[in-house]
Amino acid sequence: MVDSVTLLRLRVLAEADSGALMRTLERFQNLGVAPRRVIAEFTTADTMSIQVDVAGLDESRLSLIANKLGQVPCVLRAYWHYA
Repeated sequence: MVDSVTLLRLRVLAEADSGALMRTLERFQNLGVAPRRVIAEFTTADTMSIQVDVAGLDESRLSLIANKLGQVPCVLRAYWHYA
């Protein structure tokens, strides 16, 4: 059983492409999960940093999401940790 108060944070570093944000969020939409918080910003290194905080999602599911995002061509790195 997943503890609904455990906050997990997905971090994605992608090429400076606004589509990367939509590709990240659609993974949660497909599961019917609304993130608690989303932060996206362009960095000085011409990349986009995306942070998604979620609760009520188990670690294995978030690992799968991170792995799938890592296969997207514009994504440079995707991983999660406890917030």
